[in-house]
Amino acid sequence: MISVIIPTEGVEQPVVATLSALVSGAAAGLVRDVVLVERTQSDAARHVADVAGCHFIRHEGSRAAALAAGVRAARAPWLMFLHPGAVLDAGWIDETAQFIETIPPRGKPLAAMFRYARSPYTRNGVGETLQRLSRLIAGPSTEQGLLIAREHYERLGGYGDARHAEARLLAKIGRAGRIMLRTRIFAPA
Repeated sequence: MISVIIPTEGVEQPVVATLSALVSGAAAGLVRDVVLVERTQSDAARHVADVAGCHFIRHEGSRAAALAAGVRAARAPWLMFLHPGAVLDAGWIDETAQFIETIPPRGKPLAAMFRYARSPYTRNGVGETLQRLSRLIAGPSTEQGLLIAREHYERLGGYGDARHAEARLLAKIGRAGRIMLRTRIFAPA
């Protein structure tokens, strides 16, 4: 049902944390495949992909172009974009499956995002307070993950090769075109 696309950015440990939260979704049959997209020359993500059974793509270019390459390699009708280090809270499987099942095929297309949760390992400080305030004013950010039907993603034009393509896609979806799931996502600081 879902293909998960993760831009690895040359890091290993955060990707492993994200993948560990997806194991139960794969066991339940919800996660069809995971695509790790690497833009650097690091082989750390390739090793993780080999061990975890993920697809691995090395793509030179912008982050948006790398994510678009990940979408082309994905096989499922639903796409989930996660940042490395983002960990979904328990219960994400049931809520995600329910969201997918309740979206009518010809109804108004909707995308979903997960509720931001501050990592318990994040330091308190002025920076964290400013980020929380920014989230309240600006709304959800790309680090909260995105769940979208492939057809809807393509109809919106996907990720262009422009700067801030992830934020632009969220803007195209709009507030009325997305819902906030109850499941929390612990995003890296």
